[in-house]
Amino acid sequence: MALSGETGRRFYLWMFLPIAVMLGLFIYFPVFRGIFTAFMRYTMLNLSQTRFNGLDNFIAIITDPNIKFIQILFNTLIWVVMSLLGQFLLGFTLALLLRKPFKGRGVYTGFVFYTWALSGFAIGLVWSWLFNGQFGIINDLLIRAGIIKIPLGFLSNPKLSMMSVVIANIWYGIPFFAIMLLAALQSVPRELYESADIDGAGKIRQLFQVTVPYIQSTITSTVLLRFMWIMNFPDVIYGMTGGGPANATNILATEMINKIQRSYDYGQGSAVGFIIITILFVFAFFYLRIVARKELTL
Repeated sequence: MALSGETGRRFYLWMFLPIAVMLGLFIYFPVFRGIFTAFMRYTMLNLSQTRFNGLDNFIAIITDPNIKFIQILFNTLIWVVMSLLGQFLLGFTLALLLRKPFKGRGVYTGFVFYTWALSGFAIGLVWSWLFNGQFGIINDLLIRAGIIKIPLGFLSNPKLSMMSVVIANIWYGIPFFAIMLLAALQSVPRELYESADIDGAGKIRQLFQVTVPYIQSTITSTVLLRFMWIMNFPDVIYGMTGGGPANATNILATEMINKIQRSYDYGQGSAVGFIIITILFVFAFFYLRIVARKELTL
């Protein structure tokens, strides 16, 4: 029986109330509490001195002599951009390959997407073993192939460590783009490709003039979501290097954890989290504006 009038409004309000309470308790309250803590002196080593200190936490982070903040920002940029680019290109390619049915596609797809269900920290531990400088499989394969003569310290060499964690993160994130883009590709009408064939368009032209424009909204949303996840995803780095060596793989997300786990400074940890939120907000704002402007010009 359909509800109407005041009774219906009250019913839907009561149905919505548990969701609002859960969102408020587990999402919005922690976020606002973290923002408030970012402007406080809040360290577990001296709780009696807890007080509001304005921008002191941000100044301490930027001027910390032990950790170069500019280096952390640069590491974060490399981590996000290279991971996102590699995951998108390989995930899109995999989605294109899986679009057409072939024998055993279901089993193969299951194995490909299985990695997405694994823990990021566990993936980091596995890749740390693969990249191990003494008994790692990757060093062994490179030596057998004659590419190198002595094992490389992929995780102990500051020049190689960032490349190593990015490769691991790319491998881990490919299934996300493959799943999302494969679903979008399967919704593209075959009539569009038939019309393009009649017009003499080749496969490459069809890809950029038919496929990509049709799934543009999916690409936009997946890139934005994945950017945010990678920015807040220290699991692989923690499993492989912990932010080392010499802060070569230390990003904002790992530094936030270090401030809390090693320094027990919740104020500075929250300040780093506030910086991450600000960067994500600014990126999302300009990214969506640029995408919307491009859609209007099409």
